[in-house]
Amino acid sequence: MEEINMEILPTPIRELLAYATSASKIDEEYKLYQGKENRKLFGYKQAEQFVGCIGVEWTTDNTCIIKQIAVSPSERGRGIGEGMIDFIIDNHSLSRISAETDQDAVDFYKKMGFTITNLGEKYPGVVRFCCEFRRIEK
Repeated sequence: MEEINMEILPTPIRELLAYATSASKIDEEYKLYQGKENRKLFGYKQAEQFVGCIGVEWTTDNTCIIKQIAVSPSERGRGIGEGMIDFIIDNHSLSRISAETDQDAVDFYKKMGFTITNLGEKYPGVVRFCCEFRRIEK
């Protein structure tokens, strides 16, 4: 995993972000990563190519929100998404991480041990879900 903080967003990361947000919002979202200390974008490389990315926003010292997560369609189902989330949790000593998502991603988060809460129809015809993971301290 490497932090993405170049002045110009690399094309492979741009293509990945298009899976996580609308293409028209990519530049706007990237400016938030560049302009806010509490937001970071990370890329996951395989054979020197970016095949995944995850963007997070820290809300407290040990809590963050996944803003975007995407894996190249040809690499999905191989543990890359899980690995990116594990990296964020483990390398930033998080006790809680959350994400808001659509129905398509609920099973992914459920498989990782996230608690799922139906937020209802947040936008006309669009049901959203809050996915939350809390680390149990031993």
